[in-house]
Amino acid sequence: MTSTADTARLAEGLREQTGRIARAVAGRAPDTRVPTCPDWPLRTLVGHIGQEHRWAAELVYSGQQSPVPDPYRADPGTPDEWADWLREGAEELITAVRQVGPERESATFAGPRPAAFWLRRMLGDTCIHHYDAAFATGAAFEIADDLATEVIDEHLDLLSLPAFAAFRPAVAALRGRGERLGFRPTSAAGWVVTRTPRALHWQREQPVEADAVASGKVADLMLVLARRIPPEDDRVAVTGDRALLDHWLTHSAL
Repeated sequence: MTSTADTARLAEGLREQTGRIARAVAGRAPDTRVPTCPDWPLRTLVGHIGQEHRWAAELVYSGQQSPVPDPYRADPGTPDEWADWLREGAEELITAVRQVGPERESATFAGPRPAAFWLRRMLGDTCIHHYDAAFATGAAFEIADDLATEVIDEHLDLLSLPAFAAFRPAVAALRGRGERLGFRPTSAAGWVVTRTPRALHWQREQPVEADAVASGKVADLMLVLARRIPPEDDRVAVTGDRALLDHWLTHSAL
């Protein structure tokens, strides 16, 4: 799992996206429903983001795995404290990775990985939750193409790890007999995933040729892969075997 972004860009992206979430939720009612996290009110989403950043920081410092925290137990404070809660959590993680060193081994659900794994993992989750917060509150959702690209890379990296199926059993159903899925952005090389009997393999390709291809802006492809917008959304075009793409999306939740 090699990031195309350096640690400084991962940290910068985490600050940027966390700050955008803070602005999106500013002044909003805690019980505002979050349609893309259908069981959560806005307060739980805010609490989860700050909670998982702090949890990841503890993992980096300790080097040992600990249980995933319950988002309903997070306490982000009152709405006027949310912005500080969110930014402080992101800074805790960034500081932890800087202090221990991005290459120091840390425990993860995928086995021992460099500490920067958690910076990358939290960036991916934060980018998607930025969309959740923006969609719930009507705020603008903005993400740089390089960050959206990094989120897609990390998403496919996780799904391709043999150990990840133990953490998310549904992922095992993504293996196949050589079927290929493609994700074609409008401005860069795309992604092609090959389903084999033992594992998934992906690579960047230009042009993208596959049994099923989703095309669109890189941020929109990121949202399709994260199951935040459906493939039939006007921002996305799908060609080829739509059932193959639907099966992928059904079994690929992180």
